[in-house]
Amino acid sequence: MNARSVLFLGGTGIISTAAARRALSLGWDVTLLNRGRTGKRPLPDGAEVLQADVRDPAAVEAALGGRTFDAVADFISFTPDHVRSGMEQFRNRTGQYVFISSASAYQKPPATLPIRESTPLHNPFWQYSRDKIACEDLLVEAYRRDEFPVTIVRPSHTYDRTLIPTAGGWTDIARMRQELPILVHGDGTSLWTLTHTDDFAKAFVGLLGRPQALGESYTITSDEFLPWDAIYRVLAAAAGVPEPKLVHVPSDVIAAAAPELGPSLVGDKAHSVIFDNTKIKALVPGYTAEIPFTEGAREMVEWYDANPAEQDLDQEFMDLSDRLTAWARSA
Repeated sequence: MNARSVLFLGGTGIISTAAARRALSLGWDVTLLNRGRTGKRPLPDGAEVLQADVRDPAAVEAALGGRTFDAVADFISFTPDHVRSGMEQFRNRTGQYVFISSASAYQKPPATLPIRESTPLHNPFWQYSRDKIACEDLLVEAYRRDEFPVTIVRPSHTYDRTLIPTAGGWTDIARMRQELPILVHGDGTSLWTLTHTDDFAKAFVGLLGRPQALGESYTITSDEFLPWDAIYRVLAAAAGVPEPKLVHVPSDVIAAAAPELGPSLVGDKAHSVIFDNTKIKALVPGYTAEIPFTEGAREMVEWYDANPAEQDLDQEFMDLSDRLTAWARSA
């Protein structure tokens, strides 16, 4: 009996690397198609790696030849043009095209919690999210029109040991250890869901090759949610800091002072998000996110402590934190 085959477009990102490892462990033949850049994560042992720019149809054709796959997972399409190209290139190569969208596409601010797949897709604050919605619209139309075999996946904030989930990343950890004030958006009480990439991978790979998933969308997140103050305190504890000096600044003030942070902050992190994972659990029996953020935070700090070259201090964020925390304290 031939093993099932999956092609990952990308395959070296936070969620795709873990998904590739999971698929390999379950006996899938895994092929990664990317430009050959591995970044911080090593390529999964046992994966076939083909080098081509997926934005170049001729290069993709040359790399793949006449090969077909049971599933194609697209981690690197972000605009409608990307999706149009993907549908054209892979329509006749696979029985399932899995598009990785984003839970940030869900209605912001959410009218009700928890967020489900039936929650409207509407985000007036963040172009990234609006582009993902437009991608989904194209794919759903193609499924309805000519049964293009799409499955849509919406992860929320998924992390691995290399990604500290705060605005400052490692710079926030460094500030905690220096006993400097820590910039926290809002009042620190909005609820946020963080999902370890290994947990995400269990549910994601469970979708592959499943005919029931065609034409459907699935949220995949943890069931754990924490207020932002607690997230910072968990990270501080992992870094050996008993009590971080958290200073709260309104989200719109941060967005005005640092426009590059504004869309993802006002369009996502400033709002409480709790997700209902009933739908994915029904299709992938036994799926449960098992890694709490306390464990994930320890992994992050241990990895950065073991890799000093990755401990980049963002001086612009240092200055922003100093300026806004001083403003908040004086106000």
